Amino acid sequence: MVHRDGVAVLPAPQNLSVQSTNMKHLLMWSPVIVPGEIIYYFVEYQGEYESLYMSHIWIPSSWCSPTECPECDITDDITATVPYKLRVRATLGSQTSAWSTLPHPFNRNSTTLTPPVMEVTKDGFHLVIKLEDLGPQFEFLVAYWRREPGAKEHVQVVRSRGIPVHLETMEPGAAYCVKVRTFVKVIGRHSPSSQAECVKVQGETLPLALALFAFVGFMLILVVVPLSIWKMGQLLRNSCCPVVVLPDTLKITNSPQKLISCRKEEVEACATAVLSSEEPFRAWL
Repeated sequence: MVHRDGVAVLPAPQNLSVQSTNMKHLLMWSPVIVPGEIIYYFVEYQGEYESLYMSHIWIPSSWCSPTECPECDITDDITATVPYKLRVRATLGSQTSAWSTLPHPFNRNSTTLTPPVMEVTKDGFHLVIKLEDLGPQFEFLVAYWRREPGAKEHVQVVRSRGIPVHLETMEPGAAYCVKVRTFVKVIGRHSPSSQAECVKVQGETLPLALALFAFVGFMLILVVVPLSIWKMGQLLRNSCCPVVVLPDTLKITNSPQKLISCRKEEVEACATAVLSSEEPFRAWL
């Protein structure tokens, strides 16, 4: 505590600065120390609009009015690419310090853009890249090429963040390299490019075991499928047109001509017997 005219005065925060990386803005200051006490801080900002059209009013920060930490994330407060004034004061109970103002206005176009973090992998014969999520204001310019003399470099704009993106189908035995940089449209700036990362697809032929397995499977198909079709045909035929087995007594063992001959002889014998039985009857009459 600072004493002025015998009255304890709460000191103002000192050493204000802004650390801004990849459009994330953090206002920091030296903490006010009062032994055994918790100090709260209030942060306010004033943009170009507030200065020119709203009579220089100051707006409380969205997340840091109040806060116990000697820093404040002002990313959501900085919504335009114009100079912003920033100030902080400390409070302890009913005591309030004077405002401490950032020495120079902050403009988000001064943010430091770093090469993005990327992960280059292969999924079978597909070249795949996964990029870190830096927020909706970022686009990624992905350059990739086949590693060989005179290879053409391809550039693809990627807006998906944190999601694997397929870049190209690779040829067996070839190596492919990828590098990326970001672009932030609202400030019109690019980040430096990342270091190139390369992956290679092995020129592998089908393993012997896999080839043998495929051959056995093919042979099984050649055998099993016709057998299944034949069996199904048998089942359908037996269900629709069943075979009826006649008893032995109904089976014809002689040839048709012989049967006809036997039948004729039996008929003639029967007719002779009938005529013989009718002659006594006629004599009696």
